Amino acid sequence: MSGTMPASQPLPPPATKAGQEGLDALLAHPGTALIGLDFDGTLAPIVADPERARAHPEALSALAALAPKVAAVAVVTGRPAEVAVRNGGFAGAPGLEHLVVLGHYGAERWDARSGEVTAPDPHPGVEAVRAELPGLLEGSGTWVEDKGRAVAVHTRRAADPQAAFDALRAPLTDLATRHGLIVEPGRMVLELRPPGMDKGVALTGFAREIDAGSVLYAGDDLGDLPAYAAVDELRSDGTPGLLVCSGSDEVTALRERADVVVDGPQGVVRLLRDLADRIG
Repeated sequence: MSGTMPASQPLPPPATKAGQEGLDALLAHPGTALIGLDFDGTLAPIVADPERARAHPEALSALAALAPKVAAVAVVTGRPAEVAVRNGGFAGAPGLEHLVVLGHYGAERWDARSGEVTAPDPHPGVEAVRAELPGLLEGSGTWVEDKGRAVAVHTRRAADPQAAFDALRAPLTDLATRHGLIVEPGRMVLELRPPGMDKGVALTGFAREIDAGSVLYAGDDLGDLPAYAAVDELRSDGTPGLLVCSGSDEVTALRERADVVVDGPQGVVRLLRDLADRIG
């Protein structure tokens, strides 16, 4: 995933009329555009241990080239905001002085201007679930990522990751429901988190806050589908939008709905750089 990419290549043509209108609006009026980006699988390659996930080596330079030319760049992630900031290397990065990270699906917010995270109190159900998980997962070969405001059960390290994912989905859903939480499935991960907030809610709220004239959103996983739906809703309300899929073989739902499909985080980085070049 490292290595130097070409300085500029033609932007991939959107597969839909709505996507082309979104791209045209972004290029015509970049100063009103919102660039929304997932983190894991989009800016950072997926790895077996999420704690070792880091942004693509050229992500910061691509973001720094594009961010000053648009209204805002928002990283929308299920991770805690401060973890995404650390793993992305965003704090203090030149050119990213106005970056916003909407962590925990928007429940947390980090602003580069202040360097501070704002968030509500944690949901009590998360602590209850945290206490019961060890007994439920014993012998499954899974690994639990404690996100503070959510817990994620990763099956990628199990002997049969897909079988473990399928076997745990129902009991984890039951556990989450008993404690007022929901289950968010992803790429070999089942996340138990509070309801009422998702990437679509977060993206829509921020787009309205800055009065975005167009919206690009790039994601790779099932948790990004609400953000896709939010862009569709914004488009129906008259705000042009472009849906980008950071392609993978593990999840195809986004690929089927995207206007543009790129080759994983490296493709996303190239797209960001190409946009910056086109805007000039």
